[in-house]
Amino acid sequence: MQELPVVAAEPAVQRVKKPDWLRVKLPIGENYRQVRNLVDTHKLHTICESGNCPNMGECWGAGTATFMILGNVCTRSCGFCAVATGRPEPVDWDEPQRVAEAIYLMKVKHAVITSVDRDELKDGGSIIWANTVNAVRNLNPGTTMETLIPDFRGQWENLQRIIEVAPEVVSHNLETVERLTKKVRIQAKYHRSLEVIRRLKEGGMRTKSGIMLGLGETKEEVIQAMQDLHDNGCDVVTLGQYLQPTPKHLPVLRFVHPDEFAELREIGYNMGIDYVEAGPLVRSSYHAEKHIFSGRNKG
Repeated sequence: MQELPVVAAEPAVQRVKKPDWLRVKLPIGENYRQVRNLVDTHKLHTICESGNCPNMGECWGAGTATFMILGNVCTRSCGFCAVATGRPEPVDWDEPQRVAEAIYLMKVKHAVITSVDRDELKDGGSIIWANTVNAVRNLNPGTTMETLIPDFRGQWENLQRIIEVAPEVVSHNLETVERLTKKVRIQAKYHRSLEVIRRLKEGGMRTKSGIMLGLGETKEEVIQAMQDLHDNGCDVVTLGQYLQPTPKHLPVLRFVHPDEFAELREIGYNMGIDYVEAGPLVRSSYHAEKHIFSGRNKG
């Protein structure tokens, strides 16, 4: 009988045990229930739910949420993101008004708005973006805003629409270090994201970006990414622990200790970044209401 060759199996990625410092409270309370009812009633999408955010209980319990516009299906397939990938529904032109009305009913003082990528649209969704900022501002003149935007595939006339409506903070996430970008953000480009930040800053915006840790990056690479952001005019940088949303997504290779986050925070301030938010449970919109102000000399 002919012997078959032995083929070595691919080494399995060993799951890293989640440490105690990543425990979060379950979402409870009357404010949380009211926010959920408003989101459901107005048929709104929140990145809190779609992104499985660990801070949803804390933020919704405080009566805040991060709204996701342009649907809940993304045209990109990033290896870290829990948002569904596929063919999105047609643009809903009534969505900006619904978001504005929900913010009014929730009495939100600082609203964070993000979106899926809509690469199939010529304007990249930028018209809905501008309409949403205007609708929120018209109905809620006392509400400040952060817009967490895509890169619009480098179509800078679409980015200009964001600059023209001038939210208080405009954020675009770098997500990871340069070496891992192709693996983590398959359709994105590291230096294109840096150019988004630079063009926003040149347009007079307060700029912000975020990086996830635990995907295999080195400390030196994180520091270089922070330096790259600073060199391109980024005012606010958030550093948080990557958490695998499902077994189909990229695995967590390391859980970063809070002390290392604290060290990176100080490094960021020392290199001149205006506000550094760093910690295991930090996400782009975590404590976002504070990011419109300078973070220098904070304890």
